[in-house]
Amino acid sequence: MEKIYLSLGLKEEEYQRIVELLGREPNFLELSMFSVLWSEHCAYKHSKEVLKKFPTQAPWVIQGPGENAGVVDIGEGLAVAFKMESHNHPSAIEPYQGAATGVGGIVRDIFSMGARPIALLDPLRFGELENERVKYLFEEVVAGIAGYGNCIGVPTVGGDLYFEQAYEGNPLVNVMCVGLVEKEKILKGVAKGPGNLLVLIGAKTGRDGIHGCTFASEELTEESEERRPAVQVGDPFTEKLLIEACLELSEKGLLVALQDLGAAGLTSSSAEMASKGKVGVDIDVSKVPRREEGMEPYEVMISESQERMLAVVKPEKLEEVKAVCQWWGVEAAVVGKVTDTGMIRVFEEENLKGEIPVEALTEKAPVYHPEAKRPSYLDELSFLGEIPKPPSLEEAILEMVSSPNLSSRRWVFEQYDHMVQTNTVVLPGSDAAVLRIKGTDRGIALSVDGNGRYTYLNPRIGGRIAVAEAIRNIVVSGAKPLAITDCLNFGNPEDPEIFWQFKEAVEGMAEACRALNVPVVSGNVSFYNESFGKAIYPTPIVGAVGVVEDIRKHTTIAFTEEGALVVLLGETFSEFGGSEYLKLISGEIRGEPPSLDFEREKRLYSFMLEAIREGLLLSAHDLSDGGLAQALVESALAGGLGVHVDVEEPEDWTTFLFSESQSRVLVSLRGEDLPRLKMLAREKELSFTVLGHVSGSRFIVNDRINLAMSDLREAWENGISSRL
Repeated sequence: MEKIYLSLGLKEEEYQRIVELLGREPNFLELSMFSVLWSEHCAYKHSKEVLKKFPTQAPWVIQGPGENAGVVDIGEGLAVAFKMESHNHPSAIEPYQGAATGVGGIVRDIFSMGARPIALLDPLRFGELENERVKYLFEEVVAGIAGYGNCIGVPTVGGDLYFEQAYEGNPLVNVMCVGLVEKEKILKGVAKGPGNLLVLIGAKTGRDGIHGCTFASEELTEESEERRPAVQVGDPFTEKLLIEACLELSEKGLLVALQDLGAAGLTSSSAEMASKGKVGVDIDVSKVPRREEGMEPYEVMISESQERMLAVVKPEKLEEVKAVCQWWGVEAAVVGKVTDTGMIRVFEEENLKGEIPVEALTEKAPVYHPEAKRPSYLDELSFLGEIPKPPSLEEAILEMVSSPNLSSRRWVFEQYDHMVQTNTVVLPGSDAAVLRIKGTDRGIALSVDGNGRYTYLNPRIGGRIAVAEAIRNIVVSGAKPLAITDCLNFGNPEDPEIFWQFKEAVEGMAEACRALNVPVVSGNVSFYNESFGKAIYPTPIVGAVGVVEDIRKHTTIAFTEEGALVVLLGETFSEFGGSEYLKLISGEIRGEPPSLDFEREKRLYSFMLEAIREGLLLSAHDLSDGGLAQALVESALAGGLGVHVDVEEPEDWTTFLFSESQSRVLVSLRGEDLPRLKMLAREKELSFTVLGHVSGSRFIVNDRINLAMSDLREAWENGISSRL
């Protein structure tokens, strides 16, 4: 047994801790179970203490962190369950299956709560498209998300996409899923009742995904290609049947608890349910349906084969459970039972193969407090210097709108079925997706956001902006923000500079959540996002959920009426640190990110929700990457109309057009509503600038810019497809 634990990802001191907890040497099965549940992916060894900074409670929060998904109350007896997770490492090695099984896993987290999955969102990060392997990864990841999501009938309604060299060797594939559930029918993954049965529902177990969570807890190297067996293989058609079977079982009240078999497979699902219920479990691996012969007990226990759920069922309900599963064509096998021993015991028929205290696997996993050190690169990059002026404002705008980070995402979202289930009211391409809640007047708005450049240059500010930007996207769509989920993508936490980035980003996010009264109800941490010793940009991704009280009163980004006035809300400063303009004009990522004033941000939210509720706005669009120029182009293109800006000559056209100052929104409205909107802006102490009006088929700014909208559309729509 000596040193085998090292090959399983355990450290010397962790092995000694296992020996102390057991009072003996572990056998290989037990060691394998510890190695997966004590992996960073499952145990959150380096992040657990830092995550306690997040606010997690509010009157509308039904379930916060600690379950398969967070749940918030949206009124009328209904609740929304949502969570975001990563599948970065698998997608770097096997992009189609890595992305597809990322979708499958997060969907199972949602319906394990008794909620019907109604939407997916996919924040993605890749290297630059000039690289042939990056093109391959990008195309295959999008195909994997589309292939799985489309087959299971869950619409992909939004996302977030950036191309940066920092992600070349280690792409980020994060997926958020949202589900709808009646408040009284929420399920939890808590094992109860000694004597109750453990029923494995769904696909047969194979060797795919063995030690997948261990693989996800180490950086990528040249040898990573050899770890393809650690990437799971998905079957969306089985998942669709599994969704329907589990939702029917939940609807009929036949389940005590339900848990997804994700990372660490049967080991994690059984141990986590037992831990939350303060009980023990016995499992007989010989009763686990398999698709491969000769599997060892440890392989059965840690396999990450997809499309499997573990249910706790009362003995008297077993036949009903089996009948429902048979109807939907999914297998249901009794593989064990709940006990009062506090132990997880693994049998092969009558032979005891392993025995571990449940709390040793879960609650007594090691927790680390790594050293944190401010990175030295910040001293070099903090100085911004004079912002270069473009040779031509028109050429700069055309270059900006055609850049992969700002151009149309149509090539991506046209591969997704975003209308399945017929709930989608606002399609991909706006600030947030909006879905109706059938049978009510309500809707929900969904958004994902995060800027790795900002976080690289100042992790605390980057964390703040990630939260504010995601929430602002919800608000400008007409929704009251309720809560967020997150996926925190960072490098090796054992590197003091990386851990400093992580701590600072979380602190910034927590500050924003407290200031804006939006709790964190679920999430995921993805460490070791490095390739060949080089870390990605620190990239916290935030997914926000809000409720639209009256679905008829929502807004989109599109300029829809000829002659409508165009107004800029909020102040513009010379803020170019980490901006898209600076990258395109000079090739540099440097400077301080834009500042964020929480009080101004809150006043903006209050203004927007009141203006939308009163029906004063025809459109609303958050200003972010690319600044005012990009927002004007996107709103004009979305509505198929031109825009004529006629303003007093600004001190600096570059700042006016391309600064990425926060807390700004571009709106359009009818002239008769201007006095009321101005009054509301004064009440909220917001800067208010009438820019011009929606007009014709050209993009005109004073006498400085005069472009055909057709030229802008061609540049914008071909920004990605022309590079593939």
